[in-house]
Amino acid sequence: MSYLTRVLSTAALLCLGMQSSGAADTLDPFNTDASLHTPAGCAAFLPGEVLNLPQVVDGALCNNPKTREVWANARYQAAQVGVAKSAYLPSLTGTLAASRSRTEMSGSSVSTDQRSASLGLSWLLYDFGGRAAGLDSAKALLDAANATQDSTVQTVWLAAVQAFYGVQAKQAALDAAKDSEAAAEKSYLAAQARYQTGVATPADSLQAKTAWSQAMLNRISAEGALHTAEGTLANVLGLDANKPVRVEPAATSVPRQRMASDMTALIDQARRERPDLRAAEAQFKAAQANVTVARAAGRPSLSMTANSNGVDTQGSPFTRGNTVGVNLTIPLFSGFSTNYRMRAAEAQADAKSAQLDALRLQVGLDVWNAWQNLTTATQSLTATDDLYASAQQADQVALGRYKAGVGTILDVLNAQSALASARQQKVQAVYNWNISRASLAQAMGQADLLQLAETKVQP
Repeated sequence: MSYLTRVLSTAALLCLGMQSSGAADTLDPFNTDASLHTPAGCAAFLPGEVLNLPQVVDGALCNNPKTREVWANARYQAAQVGVAKSAYLPSLTGTLAASRSRTEMSGSSVSTDQRSASLGLSWLLYDFGGRAAGLDSAKALLDAANATQDSTVQTVWLAAVQAFYGVQAKQAALDAAKDSEAAAEKSYLAAQARYQTGVATPADSLQAKTAWSQAMLNRISAEGALHTAEGTLANVLGLDANKPVRVEPAATSVPRQRMASDMTALIDQARRERPDLRAAEAQFKAAQANVTVARAAGRPSLSMTANSNGVDTQGSPFTRGNTVGVNLTIPLFSGFSTNYRMRAAEAQADAKSAQLDALRLQVGLDVWNAWQNLTTATQSLTATDDLYASAQQADQVALGRYKAGVGTILDVLNAQSALASARQQKVQAVYNWNISRASLAQAMGQADLLQLAETKVQP
């Protein structure tokens, strides 16, 4: 019995020390978590608080389900690295068994108790690189998961920036619609006053009234668009769309800086820093390692085995046995499955290589398009400033001429319509500029929040 007790105690200690379910959440003997890109801490914001751009981005990165999903995927791949490393260690298995047999003989019965315990050890010594390739594949997939996490963070970052500036733009559009409505009301009152004094026809008053009503409809539409943008922002922040989200008004300065326009250098830099491209490169490396894994599966493997067991049977002497040996396993024929696994792995590697090349080209196109959009948006800022200034002057002149009796109501309404259009175009130009520079940062793999927070524009 002493031998069985020792076996039982050893197995229990191994179970508690290495595979305890209570420690499963924290046990990481291979320190695989050190390879993870751990998310930064999150700063909470209060309901109804006026949020600035850094707070919006931080809230989105902390609360958006997409970021939590890729963080969980990265932890999963880190655990798979641990699984691959465990293949280099021996496996130890303990078995405990107890049985009772009952035999009927000539009207009498005999019961026999039997207890047994055993420890078995198996250790793979050599497998022609299969384990090493499996570990390389797991590490590459972890690199891909980390890069995918970074890419998703940048995608959520861009969505948060777009939603933030979207709310600002819709608020500015609403303010512009209110200004146009006030101007239309002023024109209507001027036409009404001229009609009451007998120097204008009823048609002037009716036309001005129609323009005022149209301006009211435009303002109502702008209010609805603002509520929609606020719902989109709440969704990006991981909140229900009906949760109120307020953002600070945009600053008043209009930037006029330019970036270096060496397109070759920009594309090369993007290809070095884009996390989705790094993820594709890591996936290609993993596919190459899987080819080695498939090839090693058809080669011999050398393992060491050891076993110790004891059997205590009632009425019989206690027996104990120990064995140590070396096993050479030689795959002779597997129905050609190994060959086809190799072919499948090679085809998968070729597919990953093609995907990597396609993404390299896409990165160049993304940078080119983002740069052109930013260039166009920057030029549009100046053009819309000039358009807005001239439309304001034309509106003032047309209304003054009408009040003085030397202009027509059509001149006034046309000038007001041009001014309202200029206001909306300026709002759109500011929004396009903000989004274009954010898109270029994302295309370059350089989501620079500080730069965006420091430089903002106001319609």
